[in-house]
Amino acid sequence: MAKRIVILGGGTGGTLTANRLRRSFFEEDAEVIVVDQNDDHVYQPGLLFVPFGLARADELVRPRHDQLHKGIRFHQVPIDRVDIKEDQVFLADGTVLGYDVLIVASGSRLEADETEGLTGPGWRENVFTFYDLAGAAALHDALEAFDGGKVVVNVVDLPIKCPVAPLEFCFLADWYFGQRGIRDKVDLSYVTPLDGAFTKPVASRRLAGLLEEKGVSLITEFNTGEVDGAGGRLISYDEREILFDLAVIVPLHSGATYVSNSPGLGDELGFVAVDEHTLQAVAKENIFAIGDAAGVPTSKAGSVTHFEGEVLVENVRRFLAGEPLDATYDGHANCFIETGFGKALLIDFNYDTEPLPGHFPTSVGLPLLKESRLNHLGKLMFQSLYWHSLLPGRDLPGMGSAMPRRGKVTSGVR
Repeated sequence: MAKRIVILGGGTGGTLTANRLRRSFFEEDAEVIVVDQNDDHVYQPGLLFVPFGLARADELVRPRHDQLHKGIRFHQVPIDRVDIKEDQVFLADGTVLGYDVLIVASGSRLEADETEGLTGPGWRENVFTFYDLAGAAALHDALEAFDGGKVVVNVVDLPIKCPVAPLEFCFLADWYFGQRGIRDKVDLSYVTPLDGAFTKPVASRRLAGLLEEKGVSLITEFNTGEVDGAGGRLISYDEREILFDLAVIVPLHSGATYVSNSPGLGDELGFVAVDEHTLQAVAKENIFAIGDAAGVPTSKAGSVTHFEGEVLVENVRRFLAGEPLDATYDGHANCFIETGFGKALLIDFNYDTEPLPGHFPTSVGLPLLKESRLNHLGKLMFQSLYWHSLLPGRDLPGMGSAMPRRGKVTSGVR
């Protein structure tokens, strides 16, 4: 009898996992089901470009079901809860799905209402986010009408999807206002709860230096407690204030609501605790998680999901076969960081190794921690790779799950 594998979420992680599983099992051996509340698959890295007119919102969306291989069932319905004791998923339409293996791939969601005042007066007038389609499109219109003043880019708290995206916004804003001839009329600030520009020391120093070069003020250890859109103020929990004419906010993130509503499945934020090397859930051995939904100590970035997918699918196969799991996922993540003016940085790291200079994936590859035109082109090419290689579950040459060590400079780095 075929085993049933239920995947909750049809985003990057759910789609690439379903497609890899479909290629790994005959249909008579495994039934693969994907559940999501809507049929809109958004290419999220493209949201960064929408405010600056470098991409259109409608170009970033494709039907979820079209990204799934033949033989994968797709249920478009909200998820109510999971009963991990009985191995059942309860859907909002009354459907109950039993499973042999459950994969949580429901990503993370924005919690804008959790910050006082954020969605109050001024929301989508002088206070915006580019982390969803509607917000990115509204911010595009606001930037076109903006003729000068204080622009503040603020991360409320971590974790967030793609932690480098707010920095990229600053770099692109510097370029954008320069292109419009009003850069000297714009005061740009990056406001973060961290004690530096990024979480990793070497990369943090490099990115802080770039902010300084581009005239972007870096304000650290600012924990936003309130956004006063009407008064144009960010107010921290320790009552510091930062004034703005235009605020670009990255809201709090959490896991899916159904995870929080499923006893034993997730943590207090709605993410699923897993073994960081196998991606098997702590809650129960027949549950796995991938991407933003997984509570692992690495970046919530699309590249992480891609690298996790290879190990996760192998572990589902091993679990069903009664074999020991593969504990080789090392936290590998890499990110192109747009720096404006047709250039980008690339960082590559894992649980144990922070971003270092050098090249990726070998000593003759793309430059690391260095602005280059080649990295910018790599970022632009990734959209095609995403739709045609990553989502279909194909292996990308030189892009295995383990972080490559060749080409990195490990000595004399400060």
